[in-house]
Amino acid sequence: MTENVYIGSKPILNYVTAIVTAFQRSPSVNVLARGRAISGAVDVVEVCRRSFLKDLCVDEIKIGTERMGSDDELRNVSTINIQLSKNS
Repeated sequence: MTENVYIGSKPILNYVTAIVTAFQRSPSVNVLARGRAISGAVDVVEVCRRSFLKDLCVDEIKIGTERMGSDDELRNVSTINIQLSKNS
């Protein structure tokens, strides 16, 4: 089973803690973000890799676009999904 961590506007270390905790429950974690939070997602993964989980492996990075809003105000929002696992 894979845990999901959704990145928003909280401080980076909140999400780092969420990822470390998720790895205690699951062998893999998806880090998900949309729009302006994408750069924060990359920062969170890098902080985890460099400081907290030295054996962290980035398995796959998926990017995409979601259409959001009502019919009158549809807009495209970029998305990212970073799949992480631990090297055993």
